[in-house]
Amino acid sequence: MFDFKYYTPTKVVFGKNTESKVAELIKEFGGTKILIHYGGGSVVRSGLLKRVTDTLDEAGISYVTLGGAVPNPHLGLVYEGIELCKKEGVDFLLAVGGGSAIDSAKAIGYGVANEGDVWDFYDYKRQAEGCLPLGVILTIAATGSEMSDSSVITKEEGLVKRGYSSDFSRARFAIMNPELTMTLPDYQTACGCTDIMMHTMERYFTNGGNMELTDALAEGLLRTVKKNAVILRDDPMNYDARAEVMWAGSLAHNGLTGCGNDGGDWMTHKLEHELGGLYDVAHGAGLAAIWGSWARYVYKDCLPRFKRFAINVMDVADEGTDEEIALKGIEAMEDFYRSINMPTNLRELGVTATEEDLVTMAHKCAVGVGGEMGSAKVLNEEAMLAIYRASM
Repeated sequence: MFDFKYYTPTKVVFGKNTESKVAELIKEFGGTKILIHYGGGSVVRSGLLKRVTDTLDEAGISYVTLGGAVPNPHLGLVYEGIELCKKEGVDFLLAVGGGSAIDSAKAIGYGVANEGDVWDFYDYKRQAEGCLPLGVILTIAATGSEMSDSSVITKEEGLVKRGYSSDFSRARFAIMNPELTMTLPDYQTACGCTDIMMHTMERYFTNGGNMELTDALAEGLLRTVKKNAVILRDDPMNYDARAEVMWAGSLAHNGLTGCGNDGGDWMTHKLEHELGGLYDVAHGAGLAAIWGSWARYVYKDCLPRFKRFAINVMDVADEGTDEEIALKGIEAMEDFYRSINMPTNLRELGVTATEEDLVTMAHKCAVGVGGEMGSAKVLNEEAMLAIYRASM
């Protein structure tokens, strides 16, 4: 195992009706003028936004609102939020929604707390020196952004999707009421379960260090999400299943399942970022569509991990050669994706990419990672293109 640092300062308030505690939490962490940042109409239609503003009104907390966060959140809205915060003297951000609203709020926080263009951080030109404090009311279990140090933003010009990570952006608090996820469409629930599992798998498939306890936590999390994703497919209103998945989403991306290894592989995410940037696909569905092709390209270079995954997560019998067991595990994972109506290739995702598109994505991906990247197997631009081609 490798040495590691584990830092997770977010205060979690989990359970039914916990959104009612938002005002006292904001006061606890020093907020006096709030930007409430949210996405589309669901937060409004469900009445959640009004409940939040009513609670702040009763507590005498001043606020302004900014909606419009979309999947693959846009840099243009981030710029709008930065200007609004500066104009109104905002000193605390409240993201109400899922990963899109949270990631967009984090980027706004960077832009307010630092001089210059916020895109510089996502373009890897410089490092942030701070971030406006942030709280979260979570409505979608998926990205884990409510407890992570990361955010992903899409620059409309050139359709460039990039992530940036810094402890400055970790939320001060995260309110998690599983009931708030019950209005999600089945497709978004399945996308969320896929994203949660991939955050764990990115850290699991590594050639750099391992720790028995971390592996056991990761495998238990994966089995839990796999089980409850099927329950939610058949019974979307199941509170216990919603709760299991919501908590798993936070633990999958707060660093816990990467303790003792090299930080993980992350190439499936990087490959999907180009899909999301170019085609604006749902992130979880994009990950499912690309994972099988990535796995078949790299598994021989990370065979012990793929064998362990097959046996301990996908219930493959420990019979045959290591390679046979590993391939059965990959096939079983794709069968699981299909069972929750997730795609296993780009055509099932609805993407009909030309060869030129594939070449463009591979090049942008290579540029985005600095030439090559990976832990299960280091991938260069040629390898990225091969995986995109296979995923068709």
